[in-house]
Amino acid sequence: MDDERILKCDLFGEVVLRPDAEGPVIVRNAAAARWWLRWLARYLLRREAIALAALDGINGVPQLLHLERDTLVRSFLAGKPLHDAKTDDPLWFKAAARLLRRLHRAGVCHNDLAKEPNLLVLDDGSPAFIDFQLAWHSTRRGRLFRGAAREDIRHLLKHKRSYCADRLTQREHRILANPSAMSRAWAHTAKPVYLFITRRILGWADREGAADRGSTR
Repeated sequence: MDDERILKCDLFGEVVLRPDAEGPVIVRNAAAARWWLRWLARYLLRREAIALAALDGINGVPQLLHLERDTLVRSFLAGKPLHDAKTDDPLWFKAAARLLRRLHRAGVCHNDLAKEPNLLVLDDGSPAFIDFQLAWHSTRRGRLFRGAAREDIRHLLKHKRSYCADRLTQREHRILANPSAMSRAWAHTAKPVYLFITRRILGWADREGAADRGSTR
């Protein structure tokens, strides 16, 4: 790879695949955001940096390489997004659940695993999670954190249900059938507003950004 390539450009800035001496990297640029959203783009950039720093050294998540006020540089993960790979291998989902437990033990909830582009099947067949802009890092892991962690698990299980439903365990069926109070509150209050803003105003779709989050890592 010799040339820099823009993977995504929206109201919150640009995501670029950039060549580097040690291999390609992903650069998120908040300076390219609309002026009235630049503060939020910077906030999301810092949020991602905090989460990635807490996950330093864990395989299956991008590594934070550099952070400035408007720029975050993270490592590139070679693979395909889940909706392209369409894996029905229960071992992949088992490994993904194990990776998710490592995130939670490190005090990080992803908070955006409902989107398939945020889950990768790497070239070696292992799982990975990307796009940590909405992630939450907590050193206390209190009740709210545990609720958010449970929602991470439920979202992963929803994907498992889509691709290999016959391999769901009874416990997993129970988790899917019993969303948390936080999830029910979100569905009936904030989610309609979120969908209106992201889909009607910003024109996003659930799989938009797959080029950034998925096969281009």
